[in-house]
Amino acid sequence: FCFGNTVKLFFSSLSLSLSLSLSLRSHYACVIFSRSLSADLRSTGTSHHFSFLLNTSDYRILRMDEDHDRMYVGSKDYILSLDLHDINREPLIIHWPVSPHRKTECVLSGKDTNGECGNFIRLIEPWNRTHLYVCGTGAYNPVCTYVNRGRKTYAKHFCRIDRKTERSNLCFQFSFQEYIFHLEPGKEDSGKGKCPYDPKLNSVSALINGELYAGVYIDFMGTDSAIFRTLGKNTIMRTDQYNSRWLNDPSFVHVHLIPDSNEKNDDKLYFFFREKSSEMGQSPKSQSRISRICLNDDGGHCCLVNKWSTFLKARLICSVPGADGIETHFDELRDVYIQPTQDTKNPVIYGVFSVSGSVFKGSAVCVYSMADIRMVFNGPFAHKEGPNYQWVAYTGKIPYPRPGTCPGGTFTPNMKSTKDYPDEVINFMRNHPTMYNTVYPVHKRPLVVRTNVDYEFTTITVDQVTAADGNYEVLFLGTDRGKVQKVIVLPRDDLQTEELVLEEVEVFQVRSQQLYVASAVGVTHLALHRCDVYGEVCADCCLARDPYCAWDGKSCSRYSASPKRRSRRQDVKYGNPIRQCRGYNSNTNKNTLETVQYGVEGSSTFLECQARSPHAAIKWHLHRDNSDRRREVRTDGRVLKTDQGLLLRSLQSSDSGIYVCTATEKNFRHTLVKLQLVVLTNQAVNNILVETGRPAASSLQSSTWTPSAGQYKDLLTILSQPEMGLINQYCQDYWQYGDPLTGVIKAQDLKELKEQKKPRNRGFRPLVL
Repeated sequence: FCFGNTVKLFFSSLSLSLSLSLSLRSHYACVIFSRSLSADLRSTGTSHHFSFLLNTSDYRILRMDEDHDRMYVGSKDYILSLDLHDINREPLIIHWPVSPHRKTECVLSGKDTNGECGNFIRLIEPWNRTHLYVCGTGAYNPVCTYVNRGRKTYAKHFCRIDRKTERSNLCFQFSFQEYIFHLEPGKEDSGKGKCPYDPKLNSVSALINGELYAGVYIDFMGTDSAIFRTLGKNTIMRTDQYNSRWLNDPSFVHVHLIPDSNEKNDDKLYFFFREKSSEMGQSPKSQSRISRICLNDDGGHCCLVNKWSTFLKARLICSVPGADGIETHFDELRDVYIQPTQDTKNPVIYGVFSVSGSVFKGSAVCVYSMADIRMVFNGPFAHKEGPNYQWVAYTGKIPYPRPGTCPGGTFTPNMKSTKDYPDEVINFMRNHPTMYNTVYPVHKRPLVVRTNVDYEFTTITVDQVTAADGNYEVLFLGTDRGKVQKVIVLPRDDLQTEELVLEEVEVFQVRSQQLYVASAVGVTHLALHRCDVYGEVCADCCLARDPYCAWDGKSCSRYSASPKRRSRRQDVKYGNPIRQCRGYNSNTNKNTLETVQYGVEGSSTFLECQARSPHAAIKWHLHRDNSDRRREVRTDGRVLKTDQGLLLRSLQSSDSGIYVCTATEKNFRHTLVKLQLVVLTNQAVNNILVETGRPAASSLQSSTWTPSAGQYKDLLTILSQPEMGLINQYCQDYWQYGDPLTGVIKAQDLKELKEQKKPRNRGFRPLVL
């Protein structure tokens, strides 16, 4: 995933979310610049860490260059060029700060020294094969320049000299390439209309045929929003200024060129954004929009001079219909991904939405077709008689050519410029930029929905995968909690869909199936296929239903659609391990090792058990020594079930026995954990301490007894819980640093240690960066 203000990322296990950006190429792994990388990611070998020690922040992966195999990253005062194959191989760095005088002026205007008064790189566009066009905020004075990039070939000759004749008798020629990456001197120009003044404001851009199109705020105060066209030979163009019917405090999300027909003059540029609603009452505070303009728009002759005369916008709907007919709307567009198809005129559009109100927290993914979008733009215009009237469909005469039609295109072959349009067309366009109908998603419902959770989706990237039973599209969804969910949506026989979460990791994407993520503090690189996390059992590999992975007879490994690999076991659509793994499931339960865990009466203990699949149902059973029957463990105020295991509070002697944790999914059940819990009484622990010559506890009341450092070490030699090494490390740190003079160790620190100690074979868990 490559991202702007679109995704969130954690750089540690503490609850600190950072703004990210995501991007995908067809065959690469994921890159993350961050201060720390999770031990789990390092141990699985599916990620690579890049440490960037310069005094900078706010990293954004702004451009992928497949021709040169480079990734361009912008940050505060720096432009980076990284090798996509090995991000640690000699990164190229350009330092582009503002002058001390400009920084002083920025501070005197009331802006923050670190967060605002720097040159935050917000635009990197390919100008040609040898140069980039780069823009930064310039400490509230946007500035742009050109960067020379590419390769320079050097040739060196080596000759062997004959000592007798003193002449060369054998010569070799070696050639090598060196990357070029530097600013072109004397090429700086104004960034107004290209890059925002405020680094916190979103902007989008596209450089097409030497002309730069940008959705951006163009003033110091951040009140004048516009869709701008600069550079090139054509006239500088913008949206109508301070006209809330056109743009009403928008937040730009994405821009993309989509051909409308085989005629080049029909090409349109689509902008995706959210803006304030102009309606009061029941209308939502925010509305998601899709707008479009013609690339060859030159504005009007008398009206809308140097302003877009083909600008139209429509509302994007992403909602869940309720039983009472009232829809729950996800109003705020967060990110857009355009999935190409064989027909370049009809890509699939994925949008990530969140809820604008404060009633509940939720987000959704909706999919749109270009056929539905074009139908809305070819439909009725929205019309309003006055401020106290409702919006209605315009029923009057629509002038010719239809507003929004491109000049010289399929329907207007004799009109070479919008300046040739009649004044009534331009005036109608100025007063009716909004379409009356709205764009609904495919099947009139979201593809993925999340409600009543503590996170929201912020970014999306989609990858097409060929599996044994068909082609699938895998969604990578970034959240504001710094995690990325890997989701596949499967069709069902009843024309519905089934959403399947394959994995959740805390970390963007390119050509060799890799994912790249950028945050405010750095960047990282993670492989899309992580088959080893599904364990070494055929059933677990099959139940994962990950189209990237299949069982090869020995392990869960990467799937490749080759006719020579016929023995691969994979079932993405149904995930049936009984049918796919015949002959491999017989030893699944027999190989479960029984462990022993000790607890002290009156204290608490945790029995860890976590399924590799997020869809498995977990059950605990207790088998007492004096009984042949196994009973299911029931939860109450003292016994709690969590996603990670079973918590027993205030242990009792009756809690002793053999605990069995089983996972059931798709009618397949297997044992995950089998352990014997031995509960020691306080008196027994005290007797052991006395018998071994160690000081007994002064008080053994379960509610107040806390062992000293010496007594703790004695108990450690007696008890053998699986996490004793972890607890020992935490307690030693607590006794050393936990006094009021040096600060108290946070409970979250124990969680950090626990995350680092987790085993590798878990398919659904956050990876801390």
